[in-house]
Amino acid sequence: QVQLRESGGGLVQTGGSLRLSCSDSGRAFSGYAMGWFRQAPGKEREIVAAISLRGINTDYADSVRGRFTISRNHTKDTVYLQMNDLKPEDTAVYYCAGFDTYRADKVYLREEDYPYWGQGTQVTVSA
Repeated sequence: QVQLRESGGGLVQTGGSLRLSCSDSGRAFSGYAMGWFRQAPGKEREIVAAISLRGINTDYADSVRGRFTISRNHTKDTVYLQMNDLKPEDTAVYYCAGFDTYRADKVYLREEDYPYWGQGTQVTVSA
């Protein structure tokens, strides 16, 4: 059973940095394309960043491009979201999501592409 778990959220000041991690307890997800999504209070969940199965291709929401970096470590079976220059509008619950695809270099950006989700981790950026 796939059980994605996020960690690394917390409270940070504007301009600060956080690194989120996502792993799957009990099994490797090296065969998954992965994505990070977020949901702010009163808003719909939105894509933040995504990475292909092999880690070669990535894509980002315009709002975070240049500030956030998604990466993966196949040896550790972990996906990361490095968030720099955080802003109050980045405050949200952040979710990692996985899709066991055969397409090694495709990036998936839609919620409906991902069958597996973590419980989320809260990121709060104070002004």
